[in-house]
Amino acid sequence: MICRNHVRGLSGQEFKARVMWLHYTHIEHGLCNVYSCVGVYFCSSVVILAIRRSSGRISTNSFKNDIGQAAGLLRLHFHDCFVQGCDGSVLLDGSASGPSEQAAPPNLSLRAEAFRIIDDLQRRVHDKCGRVVSCADILALAARDAVFLSGGPDYEVPLGRRDSLNFATTAATLANLPPPSSNTTALLTSLATKNFTTTDVVALSGGHTIGISHCTSFTNRLYPTQDPIMDKSFAKNLKTTCPLANSNNTTVLDIRSPNTFDNKYYVDLMNRQGLFTSDQDLYTDSRTWGIVTGFAVNQTLFFEKFVNAMVKMSQLNVLTGREGEVRGNCSARNSDNIGLLSSPAGEEKEALSAF
Repeated sequence: MICRNHVRGLSGQEFKARVMWLHYTHIEHGLCNVYSCVGVYFCSSVVILAIRRSSGRISTNSFKNDIGQAAGLLRLHFHDCFVQGCDGSVLLDGSASGPSEQAAPPNLSLRAEAFRIIDDLQRRVHDKCGRVVSCADILALAARDAVFLSGGPDYEVPLGRRDSLNFATTAATLANLPPPSSNTTALLTSLATKNFTTTDVVALSGGHTIGISHCTSFTNRLYPTQDPIMDKSFAKNLKTTCPLANSNNTTVLDIRSPNTFDNKYYVDLMNRQGLFTSDQDLYTDSRTWGIVTGFAVNQTLFFEKFVNAMVKMSQLNVLTGREGEVRGNCSARNSDNIGLLSSPAGEEKEALSAF
């Protein structure tokens, strides 16, 4: 079973006040040692938020200085969930059985800082609560906070995921992560296999309202022939940034508000200023252009549909109960780190078998 975090779904000012109160009282005095469905997952959500505020590793200021941190966490969560489910498999290092998911072409540009943030959060949470919060849950919560701290919606994240014991093959990774050159038909077809609706697909694409891209992900639209759909002025600026098809430079995904999670990405599409084929084709395709327009004129609607799609995505093929494990090190299975898991903080509590 997947538990709802915050026990009863605290939100708004009540939630923020609760988080700060817990940080100054319960966390410092060991209340995290309550190992039950309520205790563990109330602990996990609140501890991560409190640590985020106190440690500065994930904070509004750090995101303002480098919005790529927020986008990196969000993308890491996407790439974890879409391949074999939200099980933290993308965090695993390779082994004798083969290369990790990180070695697959779509994942080579995953941000190293995102992995470091997850590792840091995991260490801090396990120091306070013991080894009861999975890497998969930490990643889901960090992605949610990345959205919120960048100006996007706050929302509840269902919790109770377990970490996988294996990672997907390169072939499986490629098959489940549509490239930026995909058209709308390819996107809808791929995500329909995971029960995402057309609205879900357009809403999730809105994650491109923050972040950057390397030139090689979109220069197919510039060279050798410019995509006629692309705004000419926009194309000219991109060619300045990427003078060659294989340039290693980067540019922002959303030219109107690159450092804020908002609905301007959809305004970009309406002005033919979407960076990827997979972005711009959403406004060209008759099945999706109306949804794009609706999100462009109504940010509240976009946020609502984005949250719905994110919560749905966060529950893809999750491991629960006795499936998988709660890793002591997000990059390795526990069986590979037996010597590192002997401390009390590294003991997995039996209460987790109820999930």
